Amino acid sequence: MSFFNRVLASVGIGGTKVDTRLAEGRYYAGDEVQGKVFIQGGNVEQRIEEVYLHLLTDYVREHDDHKYNHTQTLDKFRLTGPIQVKPNDQLEVPFAFRLPLYTPSTFDRVQVWVKTSLDIDNAVDPDDHDGLQILPHPYTGVVLKAIEELGFQIRKVENSYAPRYGRGLPFVQEFEFYPGRQYYGKLDELEAVFYPTEDGIEVLLEVDRRARGFVGLLEEAMDADESKVLLRFSQSELERGTGYIASKLDEEIRYHAR
Repeated sequence: MSFFNRVLASVGIGGTKVDTRLAEGRYYAGDEVQGKVFIQGGNVEQRIEEVYLHLLTDYVREHDDHKYNHTQTLDKFRLTGPIQVKPNDQLEVPFAFRLPLYTPSTFDRVQVWVKTSLDIDNAVDPDDHDGLQILPHPYTGVVLKAIEELGFQIRKVENSYAPRYGRGLPFVQEFEFYPGRQYYGKLDELEAVFYPTEDGIEVLLEVDRRARGFVGLLEEAMDADESKVLLRFSQSELERGTGYIASKLDEEIRYHAR
């Protein structure tokens, strides 16, 4: 019977189980995440080489007019070394880790989750998946509110393949906006990518001008109607409020919408 149980455990039947429980379900990018990993022993004794957490998200990559989803590891945390788990053992492993500042917000269909894995030799590694609700970093939130003050409305939020702008990641989180009333006839859309830091934020804006006349149509066909600009707001500037940030954004948008 013991041999039979070991065979079953090697394929994940009657083996060690794992369940991760987070202290909270909603976080801001940059927050600390706390929780516990609960390990339940199975029918046979098993050795866990390590327990680790993966912080994951996914992004979209377009190729030949088709969209493909890819999973991306944002960070990895090793919780323990080797553990011997006896039958029916119940173990708890507390943990705490900080979300990276670049953790995407879970708008639209963007997902962020924690995958807990137990590394067990010669057996199917049990794992657990727990979704997180991620709110924008507070600095990002200030700029988003300023953009809304200018009358823009969010059209779509998506993690898109863009290694050139990902700063070490293969994707960026793009926020697409419908133009506000004061920009009607001037813009088709506004896109923004946010790079929060400890002492401020950088914002990459893409201003998509509306085609006007024959020259404008040619520019649109060649993507020459799009202008990119990188703005930097310090912590002290952000503390001046959304009105100040909105005025600075408006200056740049109007300049590039000419």
